[in-house]
Amino acid sequence: MSTDPEFGRRQAGPDYSREPLIPQSPSQALRAGPPVGPPPRRRARAARSQVVVFFNFLLTLTVFCMVALGGAIYYGKTRFEESGPLQSSVTHAVRPGSGIAQIAASLESRNIISNARIFEAGVRINGHESSLKAGEYEFKAGASMKDVMDILVSGRAILHPITVVEGMTVIQALKRIENDAVLTGEMPAEIPAEGMLVADTQKFSRGTTRAEIIRTMEAQQQAIVEEVWANRRKDLPLNDINEFVTLASIVEKETGVANERSRVAGVFINRLRRGMRLQSDPTIIYGLFGGEGKPSDRPIYRSDIDKTTPYNTYRIDGLPPGPIAIPGRAALEAVANPSVTDDLFFVADGTGGHVFAKTLAEHNENVRVWREIERKRANEAEAAAGEASETNGN
Repeated sequence: MSTDPEFGRRQAGPDYSREPLIPQSPSQALRAGPPVGPPPRRRARAARSQVVVFFNFLLTLTVFCMVALGGAIYYGKTRFEESGPLQSSVTHAVRPGSGIAQIAASLESRNIISNARIFEAGVRINGHESSLKAGEYEFKAGASMKDVMDILVSGRAILHPITVVEGMTVIQALKRIENDAVLTGEMPAEIPAEGMLVADTQKFSRGTTRAEIIRTMEAQQQAIVEEVWANRRKDLPLNDINEFVTLASIVEKETGVANERSRVAGVFINRLRRGMRLQSDPTIIYGLFGGEGKPSDRPIYRSDIDKTTPYNTYRIDGLPPGPIAIPGRAALEAVANPSVTDDLFFVADGTGGHVFAKTLAEHNENVRVWREIERKRANEAEAAAGEASETNGN
């Protein structure tokens, strides 16, 4: 046994000189054994779960994507509605059958919009991807992509006019259509019947075909003719709608004075009732030159009057076989409801109109006055030409 006096103290309890002192309650201090320390710290099982970690990642990624998407939408909307790059107004044609991507690319290539992708996305977001209409459009300087979209959706395309005048023949009208630089496509192989194109101004967008215009004009004239014919006076000496259009075309060529048309129509109706020949100069011209028309510098000779053609109403009884020109609505209405008079003759009065007569004697006097006017004008023209020649010679 050891005789060391410290031995008993070392064996009696633990040596606290080398360990930190931890406060204890009186009861704890009286107990034998090591002091009670703080409980060990442990990580929660949920925090260590890989599933929770994964979902936390997904949540973070979702929030990030939503923020990024919101920023992209705000950026795209701002670009879509801001002023565009155009410095001045331009016209641009959208071809029929073009898709939204093709339209957007063509607009960007013309510098009408700044970004084709943003434009395409904006159109789709607004639900108009299938609403953009073909045609030729005008875009103002500074037009935004939204402005461009609205114009294409509205279909407010630039319209080009083409006019067919009353009294033209169908062939003359077709030549005007054929020579129009804006219309497209070939002329149809079969042409409308004489007189059966509407005399009016047609407005069309670029890309419209010639065949479409002709079909439209033919349908419009057919509708007008049928409407006026249905409301005609029932005692007219006309057998069918062809004779109706034929007489209207003669009235159209005889006078351009609005308040004379019904009276001229009345003269022809009176002559038809009495079995008199119509003796209309325009029918002579059509019989000689057809739809091509008489050259402007070609007068009517006495020999022309004596030539027999199916259209020469000096040589045939009644009406010619068909119209000699395109009659307008006014001429059609004049024939459908002609003036009720006893007039049988009319001749030019030198002012652009005509003077009417009930008897041949009255008519012959009116013709004599007209011939005198013609001679006076010819003499004045000859004198003016002589003065101009002398001036040029000096």
